[in-house]
Amino acid sequence: MAPHIFVISGPSGVGKSTILNKVMERVAGLGYTVSHTSRPPRNNEVDGKHYHFVSREEFRRMVEQGAFVEWAQVYDDYYGTSIKEVKEKLDRKLDVVMDIDPQGARNIRGHFKGSLLIYVLPPSLEELERRLKGRATDDKDVIESRLERALKEMESCAWYDFIVFNRELDDSVRKVESIILSERCRSSHQLPRVEEVFKIKVLEDGE
Repeated sequence: MAPHIFVISGPSGVGKSTILNKVMERVAGLGYTVSHTSRPPRNNEVDGKHYHFVSREEFRRMVEQGAFVEWAQVYDDYYGTSIKEVKEKLDRKLDVVMDIDPQGARNIRGHFKGSLLIYVLPPSLEELERRLKGRATDDKDVIESRLERALKEMESCAWYDFIVFNRELDDSVRKVESIILSERCRSSHQLPRVEEVFKIKVLEDGE
C-alpha cells in the first residue's frame, strides 16, 4: 500500500501543532515534515524539530535551486516544504503529515494528487484572539494582523476535504486520527493487499 499525504491547515493560533503532536503519539506510521523558515525561533523552538531555521538568503538560494515542493511568504518571512523532506518520509513507507497554509496545500495537491486536506478552525474569532494573546509571543499589532489574515484565509476551507472545529483538544485529536485511519482503510488502498494476502483477483465493480 502506497503511503498517504495528509495536509493540515488553519489560522495561526488555532492549535494545529498541538493536534498533530497528539495524533502522532497515537497513530503509528506517520512522518511529520519539518518546514524551513526564515523567521527566528520562538521560545523553546528547536531547530530541526519545529522548523529548519535558515537565513532569508539561504531560503532564497534553496528556492532558486528548486528545493521546495511548496513555499510562500507569510508577513515578512518565508516558509517552505523541501522535496527532500517529503521523499525521505515516503521512501520509509511512512504516511506524511504536513502543517502548511492553503497556498502550500494547493501546491502539494498539485504534486501529489491523492493528498488529503484537513482544515482546522477555531470555535470563534474571539477564541482565536484569546489563544493568540495567550501565547504572549506577539504584540498587539501583530495579533491584529494575524486575525485579519485568519479571516481571509478561512475562506479557503471550502475546498478542503475535511473541516475540524478545534473547540476541545481531545475531541479534535480523535477527529483527525479518525480521518487518517479511515483513509488508510479505504478499499482502493487495501485491495492490493487483499490480492497479495489471499492470492485472489478481486472483482471490479459490475463484474
